[in-house]
Amino acid sequence: MAFHVEGLIAIIVFYLLILLVGIWAAWRTKNSGSSEEPSEAIIVGGRDIGLLVGGFTMTGGLFFAKPMRSKGYVTMLDPFQQIYGKRMGGLLFIPALMGEMFWAAAIFSALGATISVIINVNVQASVIVSALIATLYTLAGGLYSVAYTDVVQLFCIFIGLWISVPFALSNPAVTDIRFTAVHTKYQKPWLGTIESFEVYTWLDSFLLLMLGGIPWQAYFQRVLSSSSATYAQVLSFLAAFGCLVMALPAILIGAIGASTAWNQTTYGSEDPKAKEEADMILPIVLKYLCPVYISLFGLGAVSAAVMSSADSSILSASSMFARNIYQLSFRQNASDKEILWVMRITIFVFGASATAMALLTKTVYGLWYLSSDLVYIIIFPQLLCVLFIKGTNTYGAVAGYASGLFLRITGGEPYLHLQPLIFYPGYYSDRNGIYNQRFPFKTLAMVTSFLSNICISYLAKYLFERGTLPPKLDVFDAVVAKHSEENMDKTILVRNENIKLDELAPVKPRQSITLSSTFTNREAFLDIDSSPEGSGTEDSL
Repeated sequence: MAFHVEGLIAIIVFYLLILLVGIWAAWRTKNSGSSEEPSEAIIVGGRDIGLLVGGFTMTGGLFFAKPMRSKGYVTMLDPFQQIYGKRMGGLLFIPALMGEMFWAAAIFSALGATISVIINVNVQASVIVSALIATLYTLAGGLYSVAYTDVVQLFCIFIGLWISVPFALSNPAVTDIRFTAVHTKYQKPWLGTIESFEVYTWLDSFLLLMLGGIPWQAYFQRVLSSSSATYAQVLSFLAAFGCLVMALPAILIGAIGASTAWNQTTYGSEDPKAKEEADMILPIVLKYLCPVYISLFGLGAVSAAVMSSADSSILSASSMFARNIYQLSFRQNASDKEILWVMRITIFVFGASATAMALLTKTVYGLWYLSSDLVYIIIFPQLLCVLFIKGTNTYGAVAGYASGLFLRITGGEPYLHLQPLIFYPGYYSDRNGIYNQRFPFKTLAMVTSFLSNICISYLAKYLFERGTLPPKLDVFDAVVAKHSEENMDKTILVRNENIKLDELAPVKPRQSITLSSTFTNREAFLDIDSSPEGSGTEDSL
């Protein structure tokens, strides 16, 4: 295949543009004159990411943005360490880190394959260069660089993919996608149908994507960087709408690929599905159904999408490690300069690790699927409990963690050729002899984790407070200890000028509460704005 010099020049120009924007954002950070500590400025961008920039950088939750931002946390793990202690925060860091790292590796791998298809550049070289640029500007400017490059990248995604669609549709080899949506032409209708036996599998995946997409540091980094809790919620709604708009061209390109007579193109006599290249349909459509210059726009869109996600994941992983593991767990008196250097080192280490996994691990997608499941099954129910349910403690958190992890691992994972130990109703064997589950066992594991947290928390509280268990058995200092050394002090988690300390959930052991108040943490829904703009209103109440 011929090497595309024009394509290489285009990708170099695009990467230089992104790098320059990232460096400019880093310069803006250093010269902003903000009183924010440098480490927090890197993590949450001085809490002044406005609607325009923020709307291009985040997606997220209806109920979670306000309580997290109004309490002035710096990372997603802060509330866990405040309520459940530093050891539990360290345990929850593991699935959070796995999710971020394997996601970065998976999309770096996808980018390398895309570039190799369109311009015939070596896969390894394209992955290394892309990862290096994303790591460099993240290292230089933190969240400011990530946020401002996201704006450029998302404009490139929008323009690049939407420009490609009409050219691909007008190719003579493509049949009207409205016809192929419901009629068999080159393959079964691309719109597809959901068989009755697949309903529960689809429901499981739907809930995983919808709810499992919330407890990610990459999302909460944007929430916590918003100038107010209200802005955080508005940004979430704007970005959710943006996701739908950005998804449309990808859906259309998939439909075009299913509606093409590939033997009429230079691709070959067989279609991508027959060659087992269906997962590469986007770059294949760009290369074989669009003019060269249009395919280069599309390549820029794919590169932008990958770098936009990868830089966020790398920064998220390093932020959680530097703050929640290094500072809050081991070095609570560490200087801000020390934390900055820890962040810089871990940004480089995590970026290099994601690149290495993308190049060396063939099962990187399977690892990401499994780790994203763990985020849904372990972190999401814990987040629900810590924000909205009063009285949960470390014992319940450990029980929820263990039960969810056990049910997920024993359910198997076909992508990793991991056979299940528990066979749920409707299981079947695929052509490789790997058993698959049709039962929504992932959601079952999540609900079990959630209920285990609540039940064990209240059981432990009851047993200790009634004297059934002696105080010396309270090894987590979660129930009877008067001042828990394990739980984080409020002033460590949140700086005084960002939030009033009485807004935080109490760290000391809470008194017995009635059953009616157990399942509603009304304070989380109060319209409290901890930002400087909202402080005047709050003082007057």
